[in-house]
Amino acid sequence: MQFGFWPNASQAWPDILDGAAHAEQTGWDSVWIADHFLPFTEDTSGPVHECWALLAGLAVAVPRVRLGSLVVGNTYRHPAVLAKQAASVDHLSGGRLVLGLGAGWQENEHVAYGIEYSTVQGRLDRLEEACAVITSLLRQDRSTSAGTHYQLQDAPLAPKPVGSLPLLIGGGGEQRTLRIAAQYADEWNTWGTPELLAHKGTVLERHCADLGRDPATIRHSANALLFLSEDESWLAPRRDRDVGRPTIVGTPSEVVDIVGAYAEAGVDELIIPDFNLGPPSRRRDTMELFMTEVASVSRSFDDL
Repeated sequence: MQFGFWPNASQAWPDILDGAAHAEQTGWDSVWIADHFLPFTEDTSGPVHECWALLAGLAVAVPRVRLGSLVVGNTYRHPAVLAKQAASVDHLSGGRLVLGLGAGWQENEHVAYGIEYSTVQGRLDRLEEACAVITSLLRQDRSTSAGTHYQLQDAPLAPKPVGSLPLLIGGGGEQRTLRIAAQYADEWNTWGTPELLAHKGTVLERHCADLGRDPATIRHSANALLFLSEDESWLAPRRDRDVGRPTIVGTPSEVVDIVGAYAEAGVDELIIPDFNLGPPSRRRDTMELFMTEVASVSRSFDDL
């Protein structure tokens, strides 16, 4: 299994860079940036850096790990513009980029900036059409599309990406999102427990069967908050706390078992946000403890 680090884009750039560089130096496999413009809170005045500007900076400053968007809101950019941005950042990174894409869900950003929000069906219709546009632009010399939402006329995309530039689809909707992933995705990502991920993976496999695609060609990743410590007095109040997101809570040996459950559920990469990891010094301590006491053990199981 691989392990990804997800710094909060609301931090100052030096703290984002510190976390990403530390992740690279300590053996993490990837760094991910969310695509938002505003906090998802009643008070929207807090700072949030733009996803592609951060990825471009990290592509140059952090030279080893995979880099990706987790995930781009499709409603925010025309897919042809997005494909151009992604191809350029892929060049800056030397071919390490993953283009993560989702339907878009944060309504307050759309309202604040006058971006059409549409219905769930409308956003999913746009996502499906955008996937067709992006994959065509990345793979074909010229692309023409007469879609309902996006139109191209003999459109080139040059330069092409340096690497394979995988398309990751984010989301767990079983009727549309997972079917879109089955048709277009090289990778699929969602938040979830091992039990939920195993179920969603089965749904994805059914969509692949309907479309005649080998599900083994789609890489799976999952996100969960991490509460890791060797101090039981620190862990105790956090074990049963509902933070509104899937969580991994425990000592290193307990977390090794939980990570093993994710692997058994078909997860190829576990992505850990830093939202709850505290200031940079404490964050670095937790990241190092995870890599030395959890990731190293989990990776040794992969070699058996």
